[in-house]
Amino acid sequence: MTFILGIFGLGILVFFHELGHFIAARMSGVKVEAFSIGMGPVLLHHTHGDTDYRISLIPLGGYCAMKGEQDFKNALEDNLKTIEASKDSFYGVHPLKRLFIAFAGPFFNYFLGFMFLFLISSIGYIYYTAGNKVSMADEVYPELHSAAHEAGMETGDTIVSLNGTEVADFTEIAAYISTRPDEDIIVSVDRNGTPLEFVVHTDLDRETGSGKMGIVSDSSSIIQKERKGKGFAGSVKEGFSESLKVITMTVKSVRVLFKGVKVQNAVSGPARITSMLGDTIQNGFKAGFRAGIVSTLEFLAIISISLFMTNLLPVPILDGGLILFAFIEWVSGKKLSPKVLYYIQLAGIAIIAALMVFALFGDFMYFIKK
Repeated sequence: MTFILGIFGLGILVFFHELGHFIAARMSGVKVEAFSIGMGPVLLHHTHGDTDYRISLIPLGGYCAMKGEQDFKNALEDNLKTIEASKDSFYGVHPLKRLFIAFAGPFFNYFLGFMFLFLISSIGYIYYTAGNKVSMADEVYPELHSAAHEAGMETGDTIVSLNGTEVADFTEIAAYISTRPDEDIIVSVDRNGTPLEFVVHTDLDRETGSGKMGIVSDSSSIIQKERKGKGFAGSVKEGFSESLKVITMTVKSVRVLFKGVKVQNAVSGPARITSMLGDTIQNGFKAGFRAGIVSTLEFLAIISISLFMTNLLPVPILDGGLILFAFIEWVSGKKLSPKVLYYIQLAGIAIIAALMVFALFGDFMYFIKK
């Protein structure tokens, strides 16, 4: 059941990605030969205009098949110097239109993530958390390192703000620190009525890539808190701000991969993401309907916006590669050679394949340990 829920959730994200390509292609005058909800064998289909609309067996998003996508392959096989294409095909339109079509897919992922975050802000939610009074981790678990303790903090300190950002509970503290590994954090605390300030250099957890400060919460201070839903304007503002936080978090996650993090643990493959999403949906709804909706939307938003960022990487087989090629063609005024594109794509395939090997190995070890 976990995997079924996870596949359905990821399918929504992939479907909207392909929908972005579909709408942009139609707006740009490119003929869409087929648009499918789902993959694999076609169960139902109906041709309307130039497009065959399909519902396919495997619920893994869908696909948008545009006219002329094989023109690159044909030009390569025929040893042509340029890609020959008709005006209503992908390689036949102006490079800026091709750039628009390639960008639309990732953008729809960003927009979907924003909409999920907008809905979360509108709905509001209830959560349980400990207060902002903390203990030093090395005093509770002697085997752990505590950067906070080394910086001068003590058990019983109440954290008021981090780098000037006010924090009201341990959930907010953990969320802030986890996305800032190997960084100096200015921690303002209240110690028995006396305001103090410390500079704590966070540790990098090489297993997960997250930041740690070496503090633990006060379990006796766990309380129920409610974050009330906001109006339309407030939800739009929060949706944008939260989506920007996800983008920042994604960029930082990529950066820490070069700091000695175990890639097989930090990079999740499709199986692990599907499992984690399914678990999030199940566990969320066990806690209540609203909690289930919020936790599911939050996880989907993070994945969707991360897909937006990932697909914009200038790697040839991703949308970012198509955007780069179209941009170069537009600036230079010359069409790129099919052979040049081919060798660049081979390099891109090698990069993606290497990441997939790490991700799949990480998935394998994850499920063995689980």
